[in-house]
Amino acid sequence: MTAYEAVIGLETHIQLNTLTKIFCACKADSWEDAPNSNICPVCTGLPGVLPVLNEHVVEKAVLLAEAMHAEVQPVSYFDRKNYFYPDLPKGYQISQFDMPIALGGSLELPIPAAADPQGKGYVRTVRIHKLHIEEDAGKTKNDGTERQVDFNRCGVPLVEMVTEPDLRTADEAAQYLIRLRQLLRWIGISEADMEKGNLRCDANVSIRPAGATHLNEKTEIKNVNSIDSVREAIRKEIERQTREVEEGHTIKAWTLEWDQDAGVLRKMRSKETEADYRYFREPDLLPLRISAEWKTAILKDFPERPLERRARFMRDFNLPEYDADILTLERALSEYFEAAVKAYGGDSKKVSNWLMNDVLRMVNEQGLNPAAMRLTPQYLAELLKLVDEGTINITTGKALLQQVQDSGKAPAQLVEEQGLAQVRDDAAIRAVCQKIIANSPNEVAAYRGGKETLMGWFVGQVMREMRGKADAKLAKDVLIELLK
Repeated sequence: MTAYEAVIGLETHIQLNTLTKIFCACKADSWEDAPNSNICPVCTGLPGVLPVLNEHVVEKAVLLAEAMHAEVQPVSYFDRKNYFYPDLPKGYQISQFDMPIALGGSLELPIPAAADPQGKGYVRTVRIHKLHIEEDAGKTKNDGTERQVDFNRCGVPLVEMVTEPDLRTADEAAQYLIRLRQLLRWIGISEADMEKGNLRCDANVSIRPAGATHLNEKTEIKNVNSIDSVREAIRKEIERQTREVEEGHTIKAWTLEWDQDAGVLRKMRSKETEADYRYFREPDLLPLRISAEWKTAILKDFPERPLERRARFMRDFNLPEYDADILTLERALSEYFEAAVKAYGGDSKKVSNWLMNDVLRMVNEQGLNPAAMRLTPQYLAELLKLVDEGTINITTGKALLQQVQDSGKAPAQLVEEQGLAQVRDDAAIRAVCQKIIANSPNEVAAYRGGKETLMGWFVGQVMREMRGKADAKLAKDVLIELLK
């Protein structure tokens, strides 16, 4: 059997989180609205109306172009993309064709060892062909014997981003979406929730003999609404095309629909070409001109990109790759970590451990925003210092995290108010140790008989007796002395 490789390109539709639609004053987010309740004559294309471009759409598109290292075009044009679906009331979509808002760019994908057949991990560079602004269409759904149309999404602002065919596996495609979603949320231009349709993906898939350079006929996969679905649908299509070719059949340019419930691909229609859409310049909109001054103003507060920050955390804070990945999943979390390290002034890895193991658990379980927590980075640093100084032990410190978050009080204040300071008085600890030993003859005999693992039990008894406030190390030292 011939060895084949997949050639994959992705088209992502990114819903921008503007307050209003791209060409009218209707609100952009209608996820919870009743069908056809968030529409107007403009977004439904009634006769005699004119579109007015939302400048915030342009600004967010420029931010995305910068994030992708793409080149923003000083002049771009809107075009009419003509097709006749029930969910497109105008009979055309306002989009951009040959002169889009941005060209080129790339996204680096660190592929983890788990997704590498050789188990080493590598970096895949995915080139971006273009980014263009467009309006969304409506939605259709089947309800029994009826096909219903909801126009609420008509006019929602989108950026469509098209990659070059640089991806080679379904796992790489999934990693691209993971990193893209991270980037979109990082720069604050989209919620990137695939379940709500904020981020949608069409995958173009073909195969060729391994080592070949030509491109074969491709199919397009639509209706995939999660990263896992994209991965599974591409895998299924690669397997299908390989089977077809091995059996001597020709791959035809079909548009395929992914059936999530059944886990299968179904043919929708033959794939359209650009000529089918009869593109022509949108007569109701002027050319989009982005001056150098406007671009500079848009980008003046552009943040460090997530992969750049990830690399810096590994370099400057000497963090393992795993820690750096977790801490840069969200921008607010990465900023929390960096502020905590600055306030602590000590071991960055210790801050990372507490943040990932304890603080993140609170964040995830309680749906907290790191940027708005009452357990501030400064309070976390203060708590770590109290542990380092021996004022409180680690157990008390971890218990204090939730108390600080609930009360908004400083850790030192809570320690004082509740009398949580660690007992380090040798005489007091010794008296408790003697009491525990006197009341535990069986355990004492077993320990002296060689069962040294019981030391943990003895220390636990001391800690319980002293309500967790004993210096555990001192307690252990005293117990070792008394149990000789």
